[in-house]
Formats: sequence, C-alpha cells, structure tokens
Amino acid sequence: MTEELLVGAEAPDFTLENDAGGTTTLSALRGKGVILYFYPKDNTAGCTTQAIAFRDNLARFEALGFTVLGVSRDSVKSHCGFRERQGLNFTLLSDKAETVCNLYGVLKEKMMYGRRCFGIERSTFVISPEGKLLYVMRGVKAKTHVAELLALLEGAA
Repeated sequence: MTEELLVGAEAPDFTLENDAGGTTTLSALRGKGVILYFYPKDNTAGCTTQAIAFRDNLARFEALGFTVLGVSRDSVKSHCGFRERQGLNFTLLSDKAETVCNLYGVLKEKMMYGRRCFGIERSTFVISPEGKLLYVMRGVKAKTHVAELLALLEGAA
C-alpha cells in the first residue's frame, strides 16, 4: 500500500515515455511548477472534456509558471492519437506498468458495468518549482476541475 502523499512532501520522482517519442523525468523540470494530472482513459467523454479544458487554458497555467503533464495507463500510440484528435498542446505520459500510478496512489477499486475493477481515480498534484507538493486533489470532476484549479492557483498568485 502506498503512503498517502501530503502537501509539503517531496513529489515522487519518475521517468515515463511521452507522446513526443521520448521520456519525461519529473526532477528534470525543477525550476518550473508542474500540474501532474492522472486520468482514466484516452478518448472517453470525461477525459476528453478535462483534456480540452487543460488545452484551452494552457496559457493561463504557463503564465502562473506551470507545465501540464497528463498521465494514464494508455500506450504512447493511444496518447498520440488522443493528442492529434483533440489538438492537445501539453505532454501526455504513458504509465502502462502503473509504476507512477502506484507512487501517487491513484489506483482505486471502481464499479464498471456491474463489475469491480481497478482504475485511475481522476486526481491532480500541483508541484512547486522545488519539487514539493503544493496541492493534492483526489476524485476531481472532469467538467469543473480545470476551472477550480485555475481559481485556486490564480487566487494564490
């Protein structure tokens, strides 16, 4: 069982394949804030709604000093298709092995079509330029999350 991540703690470091054909390492982004958001699946209604909201507000996050990274268990190929179809302008990371999902404790038991399964709980971790957790947001709603996150960050700026 993963320890609960708390505000002020060091964000767990990782390296994952990205949708640009390379890798992204969290610690290599030090000096910038990071919005690390976990979502269940490419090309589904809620995940598309959330990704489009991040896409449409990316300039606002960047003006606040944040880079946006989206993480799911989908393949790089799936991420590339999702990025192209939706015109996404931020990096998507593939966690097929669930390593980072486990580090951040986002895999939860869910009910889908009457069956129990494990899936990603829609969650966001706001990481400071020094690599510390500023906000831990679990169980967020796809339709309202980005607006709520921006209000929080712009209010703190």
